[in-house]
Amino acid sequence: MKTAAKPMYMPRFVRVIFALMMREMATTYGKSYFGYVWAVLDPIGGIAVLSIAFSLAFAVPALGESFPLFYATGYMPFVVYSTIQKKINGAVRENKTLLFYPRVTYMDAIISRFILNLITQLLVAVVVFTAIMTWYDVPFHMDTARVFNGLMAAAVLGLGIGALNCVIVHLVPSWKHMWGIITRPLFLISCIFYLYDTLPAWAQSILWYNPLVHVIGMTRDGIYGNYDGDYITPLYPYSIGGVTLLLGLMLLRRYSGHMVNN
Repeated sequence: MKTAAKPMYMPRFVRVIFALMMREMATTYGKSYFGYVWAVLDPIGGIAVLSIAFSLAFAVPALGESFPLFYATGYMPFVVYSTIQKKINGAVRENKTLLFYPRVTYMDAIISRFILNLITQLLVAVVVFTAIMTWYDVPFHMDTARVFNGLMAAAVLGLGIGALNCVIVHLVPSWKHMWGIITRPLFLISCIFYLYDTLPAWAQSILWYNPLVHVIGMTRDGIYGNYDGDYITPLYPYSIGGVTLLLGLMLLRRYSGHMVNN
């Protein structure tokens, strides 16, 4: 006699992460497909605005022949970083009620948000790059591994800074507004709509320390086969992300109980 198959066992950690991801999907994107469509339309809108504005001032982009593709290579890594940084920043604060359950920890909240937003942003990037290359008939020279490396560097950077800010905002509430003011120029100084190589030496010596410059350079290096960014140091944004993540997790371990109960 055949015995009934036993149901597949799913470890507690995986069950909790999956449940939190499903909850996050419902609260962020809603229960309709339009929420997911908007996740794609939002960066497309930003790229379209940049493309139209700069195409009126210049005959060709700083790299290649397609304005949308050039600005997508700068805008998409920036969106990956900023989205994940903001989501991780509020992971504990926005899941306080769930953290009262003994089976749910602050690490569960952070990991679930990171995985969900990483997958979402990577899929959005694939859709955006593929649509641009297809619509504008751009020659395909993409090095998938290098593009993925650039987007992952952006994600790790966002994870680390988000985890650190998660605690700092709790300890110093005014930091949320201060951080917004401090990082407001990032859009302008991260080489989104110009090339690092075309800047004067004094500007290069300053902007080199912006990890997003390296992240965007890594992505462009993967999209454009003829782009040679000698300044790119992949280890730099990963190191910044790793160090800030370590500091953030140390502080979270120290203050997580206080953050949940206050």
